[in-house]
Amino acid sequence: MFQRGSRYYGLSHRTHEDEKGNSYRFVERRLIPRHTERTSGTLRVEQAERLDLVAARALGDPSRFWQLCDANAVLDPFVLNAASGRLLDVPE
Repeated sequence: MFQRGSRYYGLSHRTHEDEKGNSYRFVERRLIPRHTERTSGTLRVEQAERLDLVAARALGDPSRFWQLCDANAVLDPFVLNAASGRLLDVPE
């Protein structure tokens, strides 16, 4: 269902059946991992720099922005680019 590299790749799929007998497939809830990953260092967010651009600069792939969120224990990606000059932990 999800491509390799997605934050949801590898999560279990579940099915819910409502009272009318309709079945709905969904992905198991994903929790932010504990901050135990090794980091390769830190990176300063530039003014008005979007998180996908930070991920491209730090990780070589803009679609890996969610790994920056995990490494910094943040659920909402917009929190990370809200404050310019913020230092982010960069995962290995």
